Amino acid sequence: MEIKDKVNYCLSCKNKNCVKGCPLSNDITDAIKYLKSDDIKSAYYKFSDTTVLSSICGRICPHTKQCQGSCIRGIKSESVSIGEIEVFVGDYALENGLEIKLYNNYNKLNKKVAVIGSGPCGITCAATLKRLGIENVDLYEKKSYLGGLLVHGIPDFRLPKDIVKKTYEKILDLGINVKYNMELGRNLLLDDLRKSYDAVFIAIGANVSSKMGIEGENLNGVYGGNELLEYKKYPDFKEKRVAVIGGGNVAMDTSRTIKRLGAKHVYVIYRRAEEQMPAEKKEIKEAKEEGIEFMFLNNIVKVLGKEKVEKIECIKTELVYEEGKRPYPVNIENSNYTLDMDYVVMAIGSKLEKDSVEQIEKNDWDKLKVDDNYRTSLKGVYAGGDVAGVKSTVAWASFSGREAAKKIYEDLSEEK
Repeated sequence: MEIKDKVNYCLSCKNKNCVKGCPLSNDITDAIKYLKSDDIKSAYYKFSDTTVLSSICGRICPHTKQCQGSCIRGIKSESVSIGEIEVFVGDYALENGLEIKLYNNYNKLNKKVAVIGSGPCGITCAATLKRLGIENVDLYEKKSYLGGLLVHGIPDFRLPKDIVKKTYEKILDLGINVKYNMELGRNLLLDDLRKSYDAVFIAIGANVSSKMGIEGENLNGVYGGNELLEYKKYPDFKEKRVAVIGGGNVAMDTSRTIKRLGAKHVYVIYRRAEEQMPAEKKEIKEAKEEGIEFMFLNNIVKVLGKEKVEKIECIKTELVYEEGKRPYPVNIENSNYTLDMDYVVMAIGSKLEKDSVEQIEKNDWDKLKVDDNYRTSLKGVYAGGDVAGVKSTVAWASFSGREAAKKIYEDLSEEK
C-alpha cells in the first residue's frame, strides 16, 4: 500500500481516538487531512506543534499500544498505519529543510537553563525551552555524541543513526548550546550548576541493568542488556546458546542483536504469556521471523556453573488473575528443569546511577521523586524521563521533557 493509500484509509474521525492514544497528543487526524490534499508542509507543522521527533517516533514507538491501538479502523480491520505516515512526513521535513518554528504568544525570557542528558526527554525539553522563548539553553551530554539511548540503546536495524543525527541537527538550529563529555556526578556537579543557572533539568535516563538477585548471577557470562547495547563490547556469540531474560524492547533488541552476531540459539525467557509482553508486537513478530526462540510462562531461578555460565535452572509458571490487576505469574511447584547455556542476558528493567544525584530525594522505585510539575526536592532542579520513573517509551520520555519545559518557563516567568 502506497503512502497515499495509507492516508486515504483514515476516516478522519471527529473523536480522534488516535490523538487520545498518543502520549504526545499529536493531532494525527488533522495532519492526515493535510496529506489528503497533498499539503505535506502543513502536515509537518501540525505534527511539530507537539513533537520534534517525528522521524524517530514514527519508527520506534509501540504504535499498536498507543495511537494505532486506539484507531477506530482497528476494531473490525487493520488500523491506519500512523507510524509509517509520521515517518513519511518527518523524513520529508528533514530532506527539504523545514524548520522547527518557535511558539507564538510567549515572551522571551533572559534566563539560563541547563539540560542534562540528550536522550528523547532531554532534547525535547531543550527544544521546547527555546521554542517558548528561553534565551540561553545549554545541553550537557556525557558522551561525545548526542542522542542517548536513541544511539546506544536501539540497534541500527530499528533506528538508522543518520536519522537521529539529522533530527538533532534540526533541533540544535533553534540555538541550543551543546557541551559534550560532561557527566553529572563526575566532571559536572549539581551544586555548581545550581549556582550558574536559573533552572536545571535532569534527563540522564536510567541505563544500569537491574538484577534478579538469583544464585549464580555474578558468574562470568552474565550480562546486562542495557550495557551490551550501550557499549557494544560483545563476547563471541558465534554458535553459542544465549538466554535473554525479560519481555520488553530491550529484550527484543538484545536478542535480535545477539542472533545477528551469530548465536546458534537465542531464547527469550518471559514469566508471563505473550499477550502480556511490554515489547511492541511488531518487534516480537520480527524477532520470531529472525529465529529467536520464545519461552513464555517460564522463569529463571538459578545460573549454574563453576566460574562461568554452564547451565540455567528454570521453572514453569502460571498466571493468576485478579479483577482490575495485571495478571501475575506464580511458579509451578516441582516444574524445575535445566538447560545448557553459554551466556545469560538480563533485560528485566533498569535503574539510575545513584552517585550522580545523591542529594535528590528518591521515590518508592528508587528513581528521582518529582511532583506534578516535574520539580525535585531541590529548588530550581527538575527531572523527567526514565530517571524520574516515566513510562519507558520514547514518546512518554519526550512528553515529560516537553511538559517539564513548560513548567520551567512558567516558574521562571513568575520570578521576573
